Amino acid sequence: MSGTDNPYGGSYGGQMTASAQFGGSAPTNGSGPAASFVKDTTTAAFGADVIEESRRQPVLVDFWAPWCGPCKQLTPVLERVVNEAQGRVRLVKLNIDDHPAIPGQMGIQSIPAVVAFVDGRPVDGFMGAVPETQLRQFIDKVAGPAGADRAAEIEAVLGEADGLLTTGDVQGAAQLFGAVLQADPDNAKAAAGMMRCMIELGDLARASQMLASLPEEVSREPAVQAVAKKLEQFEEARKLGDPAALEHELSLHPDNHEARMKLAKIRNAEGKREEAAEHLLYIMRKDREFEEDGARRQLVEFFEAWGPKDPATLTARRRMSSILFS
Repeated sequence: MSGTDNPYGGSYGGQMTASAQFGGSAPTNGSGPAASFVKDTTTAAFGADVIEESRRQPVLVDFWAPWCGPCKQLTPVLERVVNEAQGRVRLVKLNIDDHPAIPGQMGIQSIPAVVAFVDGRPVDGFMGAVPETQLRQFIDKVAGPAGADRAAEIEAVLGEADGLLTTGDVQGAAQLFGAVLQADPDNAKAAAGMMRCMIELGDLARASQMLASLPEEVSREPAVQAVAKKLEQFEEARKLGDPAALEHELSLHPDNHEARMKLAKIRNAEGKREEAAEHLLYIMRKDREFEEDGARRQLVEFFEAWGPKDPATLTARRRMSSILFS
């Protein structure tokens, strides 16, 4: 899907903009292109540049000297590979002629020597000018495969977005879902999350448009299917009548199960899950034969749309069980 035909390609409601970054996006100097992930260090700065920094991501230390021919061969390739890794690792270079104390303490006897630090301590290393493919393998070894890092970042952002949506911060959730969709346009969980935000804000038409635009393989994912079911329920609820009129009818005739079933569907569409469940449980207690156990079947459909961990699902499922097995 391109940015021109995506219903979520731009900001939603004029305010939703993607703010999360993935894959260790390069830092900037605030006015221009991305800065390098390579820096020089000194004996005095080694603790901050290497030890402390390695608690945030792996740091490679390149021990070199100006007179070292193999260093001149290795360093440019190493710098390029580190910068292409986009923050999965950082490279810190130490001139052993100007700063001999650290390499002396570490027993560095031959250069070029590259040592990887993780969580404040050296964990791996190599000596000599090795090929570029070996450098990439070394970075994957100490930092993990690039794809795994990115997938973990995306899952973390999706979790944060779900939390924001649960607490009612729809705009904040939409920003994060949108950021994931920019990084991974066919991410089913992010697509479902964005549509849930649209539904929460009452923009059912745009949610339906987005659903129709999804690739078939994405639309089959459970998270998207749950949203599709919710949209179907909204569409059905629109045809059921005036909820105020149904409430009035039930005040006069509490056992009008047809009116109560309609009102349950409308309340569910409005997000009033507990009230929707209460109406269906009432019908179950009164008449299990109504529409061939229709109240139970409708409640099970609600559970599927709400999700197994939703508080309304947990409460209503317990009450349903007590009715079924009483």
